[in-house]
Amino acid sequence: MLAQRTVLFNSSGTAAARTAAKAAAANGKEIIDLTAGEIWSDLAPSVREGAIAAINRNVNRYTDTLGLMELRHALACKVSAETAQPWSADEIAVTNGAKQALFNAAMALLNPGDEVLIPAPYWTTFPAQIVVAGGTPVFIETRHNSYVPSLTDLAAAVTLKTKAIVVNTPNNPTGAIYDRDTLAGIAQLALDRNLWIIFDECYGTFAHAPHTHHPIVSVAPRARDRTLVVNSFSKSLALTGWRIGYIAGPNTAISAVKALQSHTTSNPNVIAQHALLQHLKSGDPTFQLKLQRHVANARALGLSILSTLTSVPQPAAQGGFYFYLDLSELRRRAKVDSREFNADDVVNALLMDAGVAAVSGTAFGDPAGIRLSYGIDLELLDKALRRVTATLNAWN
Repeated sequence: MLAQRTVLFNSSGTAAARTAAKAAAANGKEIIDLTAGEIWSDLAPSVREGAIAAINRNVNRYTDTLGLMELRHALACKVSAETAQPWSADEIAVTNGAKQALFNAAMALLNPGDEVLIPAPYWTTFPAQIVVAGGTPVFIETRHNSYVPSLTDLAAAVTLKTKAIVVNTPNNPTGAIYDRDTLAGIAQLALDRNLWIIFDECYGTFAHAPHTHHPIVSVAPRARDRTLVVNSFSKSLALTGWRIGYIAGPNTAISAVKALQSHTTSNPNVIAQHALLQHLKSGDPTFQLKLQRHVANARALGLSILSTLTSVPQPAAQGGFYFYLDLSELRRRAKVDSREFNADDVVNALLMDAGVAAVSGTAFGDPAGIRLSYGIDLELLDKALRRVTATLNAWN
């Protein structure tokens, strides 16, 4: 139980990194922050227009707990188009970002003692919320398989207590994208063993060629009744502060989500709902395509700089907007010289020596990795990654 409570009460890796960065900055260091899970961007015009129009109409009342019916219909159309499966409004719940969607899923699905399989490295919120719901996280190591869980390892971890599998693709923090065969295998495992799939696709719009994001219910339609799809607009529209996301699933599960959400937050922010509805109604992909181009350009710049690393392999960065660096070789070399260190030590060195704030893999259950966000200004990114490579190449 102690280990679970540690998972629950530790700060997120990003929060801890930002605290350390502030401390370094207070000592006069110029700090470039590569910790944030967000993209530096202006607001989408359609979102701005929708918000202003709602304010001008004096919109200020409660909506349905699960969100505006018109918005839920629009989201059902969106999910239908993306999955090639028909969805209806009663299978959609609008939430205060993906975090609440995931929390709702954990609370609706889990009973005390239920186990949930989580591929590691993992986003810190997954195990924390499972513990809050009384469940037990079971971690599946993926480093040996390019950060994608092997079906053999997943199947071996299933017990009579297993209730669900968390699937996060493109993955935070690693950027790994699950291929169709892996998703089909996970779906079949869920069907065979009567498990739920919690499918987090928040980074789905940032799949970098030749890699492709596949919604699991389009790969395996039979698993739809065992799947809860979680998504948000924090990444795809750079709306982190607006806290607007959704969960899609069987209407029985959505009804349970409604009962829970009515006693936690009730409806999501009404202005954010109207703003998003305006964006979805406009059907204009211009802003999102511009954002994707910016992320693609940042990725290309970053991979070019990181290709000069000598003891750290270049990250694959298949999706999302993070570079995840594998420090295993650096750690092996250190052991030969009888020195021990983990990702925390490297992050501290980058902060103090290079003036770059990164997130330690220990936050993600991995003492041999660090996460660098490339959602920032390109000029700052160039400067930061050159400092990172210089520091790591000189590591001794």
